[in-house]
Amino acid sequence: MTAIAADTRPPSDLGARLAGLDLAALKAEFARQDEFIAIPDFLPPAALAPLLDSLPALEPRVHRNFIPGHKKGGSVSRYELDGHAPAFPAFYREPALLAFLRDLTGQDLKYCPEDDPHTYALYYYTEPGDHIGWHFDTSYYKGQRYTILLGLVDESSCRLEYELYRADRAREGVAGAAALSPGMLVVFNGDKLWHRVTPAAPGDRRVALTLEYVTSHDMHPFRRFVSNMKDAIAYFGFRQVFSRARAR
Repeated sequence: MTAIAADTRPPSDLGARLAGLDLAALKAEFARQDEFIAIPDFLPPAALAPLLDSLPALEPRVHRNFIPGHKKGGSVSRYELDGHAPAFPAFYREPALLAFLRDLTGQDLKYCPEDDPHTYALYYYTEPGDHIGWHFDTSYYKGQRYTILLGLVDESSCRLEYELYRADRAREGVAGAAALSPGMLVVFNGDKLWHRVTPAAPGDRRVALTLEYVTSHDMHPFRRFVSNMKDAIAYFGFRQVFSRARAR
């Protein structure tokens, strides 16, 4: 199938939006909440447009997955986005976004290797019962992994529920919940935030973009195999993960 035509330019007003944020206040909140923050209206509608315009052509490429007792939903891997929706990799690689995330986290964040299907991906909660259970975004890299969620479509009752300080035995956990509204950006350290997405109701539609940045590209070969198996079973399917990884 021919790749769709899409605007590959990063949102033109992203730099202006970032310049208008109170970075010092955001950094303080991020640290206070054990490396977690939710920023409503991070991207205005005009900046979201190139991403939203790519969604209709991606519907046939959604891989449905179901793990009893843990998750049910649809996913589109970075391999599909690279070939059919270049606005997403362009957004991921936007220098102003990376600079903002480095400032916010205080880490020398790096783009993920090209053979990581989770580098940027879409999650679809569009059928009754679509959800993901409580989990950490465990890093298989030797360094830290930071997860970024961007709300694209939220016509649903789904909520991102989370518990702060779950991994800190010296502190009492603090529960919270948020609707991932269009344009909202959520940033957290994957090894620290205990979180889930509540089940979708009939007629719900929720589409979220996830981005992954790391502090090291080093990964033991066995952990790479485990990571690929997890992505194949729980997210993108064996063909997507293993055939595309070999081709690269």
